[in-house]
Amino acid sequence: MYAIVEIAGRQYKVQENSFLIVNRLNADQGTTVEFDHVLFIGGDNIKVGQPTVSGAKVTCTVAEHGKGDKVIIFKKKKRKGYAVKRGFRHSHTCLRIEKITA
Repeated sequence: MYAIVEIAGRQYKVQENSFLIVNRLNADQGTTVEFDHVLFIGGDNIKVGQPTVSGAKVTCTVAEHGKGDKVIIFKKKKRKGYAVKRGFRHSHTCLRIEKITA
């Protein structure tokens, strides 16, 4: 059984007992989070939402918070003596999908 769920404006395909990396959520590590904006449920019994499946929700546990790989931003203007080098690391949250309720 799998589901397509919308989390923070993005759609993800999730399965039970799997991990999912999403944008940083305001939840402490180890807490349980529920998402009720389920768009589709697939498997033996298919349910399509209009726009969401009523009564369906995905229960997740926050496994950890972290940062992604560093992205280097380099700006330069030739013959002007202007060069700026900056780095950026995107914050993310790792979720463990516990249960999909249809």
